[in-house]
Amino acid sequence: GGWDVKREDAKRASHHTETKEEAVKIAREIAINQNTELIIHKMDGTIGERNSYGNDPHPPKG
Repeated sequence: GGWDVKREDAKRASHHTETKEEAVKIAREIAINQNTELIIHKMDGTIGERNSYGNDPHPPKG
């Protein structure tokens, strides 16, 4: 069980945690530091949440 943190192109997780909250905290710090997008998947593998950090190629209008 537990939660994995990994880059989209990675074969293996860079971190493994017991809780989703801990995994999201680590992943958010990595995404902010690397100016990338954070994608949080649900247990079934579908995308639950997306957050962009840095240069967003599709900023919201308005």
